[in-house]
Amino acid sequence: MQSLNADLHCHSNVSDGTLTPEEVAARAHRNGVELWSLTDHDEIGGQERARDAAHRLGMSYLSGSEISVTFAGRTVHIVGLGFDASHADLAHGLAATRGGREQRARNMAADLERVGVHGAFEGALKYVGNPDLISRTHFARYMVEIGVCKELSDVFKRYLTEGKPGYVEHRWAKLSDAVRWITEAGGVAVIAHPGRYDLTPNEEFALFDEFKALGGLGVEVVTGSHTVPEYQKYADLACELDLLASRGSDFHDPKESHTDLGTLPALPKRVRPVWEALAHRVQHP
Repeated sequence: MQSLNADLHCHSNVSDGTLTPEEVAARAHRNGVELWSLTDHDEIGGQERARDAAHRLGMSYLSGSEISVTFAGRTVHIVGLGFDASHADLAHGLAATRGGREQRARNMAADLERVGVHGAFEGALKYVGNPDLISRTHFARYMVEIGVCKELSDVFKRYLTEGKPGYVEHRWAKLSDAVRWITEAGGVAVIAHPGRYDLTPNEEFALFDEFKALGGLGVEVVTGSHTVPEYQKYADLACELDLLASRGSDFHDPKESHTDLGTLPALPKRVRPVWEALAHRVQHP
């Protein structure tokens, strides 16, 4: 089952991607994806469209969302897979997590104004498919458009990150809440791209230890932002901690994303794929 081309982490314009759920589905299908999940940030509004598009193309589907969590003063992401998208507590929790983004965005724009980046709030809105989910990525796209930086990676080196102009902290969901919403809705909670977080070894241990104690069951092993050594590191960790392993590109846009849908290597053979534990939740065409 490791060889199954499953892509269980990507985004549409329902959050901070640039393609519609239907366009993301079509791209996944063209690239040979067999099992797909759309995991928009703190949002499940695109789930029915994604599932229906997947089924029209003959792909199996797992419901998904990527939930923003504040842990030890850092932002960490938890992917939920295979949940009941109509579960009330999950829907209410995600709505609460999205709350406050507009005021945060206005504060970001005001800070950018002070360093000469004008009209950032209105500019970012041009790139937002869902105004409730305005994010740093939308600001970054505007800043590339007006020539402040040449590409998104440059924006995040000079702006919008801690200690740089335009950064405004936001308190997200608690780890305990995110894991509970997912598991009570029948899904599996997965730590997204752990290699991306600037955590010390002790902080990373604390994250995984608390996550497991709360009922979290999985970790992304093969994902777009991980290096080959990190594939091995997190495969080892999955085995050591008896966690399920997930695979996902974290695709956002054809030009911005370094990893396209369905193009990652297979999971290492020694891990147990998350989709095996979710076989009863997979929605087949």
